[in-house]
Amino acid sequence: MSSIGTILVAYDESEVSHRALERAATLARALGSKLVVTSVAPVVTSAAPRSIATDPVETAAEHRAELGQARAYLDGEGLSAEYIEALGHEAEGIVAAARERSADMIVIGGRELSAIQRLLGQSVSDAVSHGAGCDVLIVH
Repeated sequence: MSSIGTILVAYDESEVSHRALERAATLARALGSKLVVTSVAPVVTSAAPRSIATDPVETAAEHRAELGQARAYLDGEGLSAEYIEALGHEAEGIVAAARERSADMIVIGGRELSAIQRLLGQSVSDAVSHGAGCDVLIVH
């Protein structure tokens, strides 16, 4: 059995995201793994021709605050972590951060989606599970 040296957890202040953070903390403590926490600011691309700019849907300050909440929880648990602010499509940002940090596991919260949302491919956890080159734990 291979070890789980690095666990990346995606955090966004939602209840299911907090459960994912709790699960990642439990696993990191039990396995002696390094924790990496990321918050991804999604972007929308402009429909204007030749536009190269993208505007974040949420501000960087909001994502720093999310990471601050994750840090407060982990500090309270006596755990340290690396914190990463990312920009882009949520799933792509999570997978990229996991690759950059050579994560052995990604822990992410899964939300209930409507049939339409599933058909449109709007599940971040599903996209992460298909794009990741490591194990993915989806917490409900």
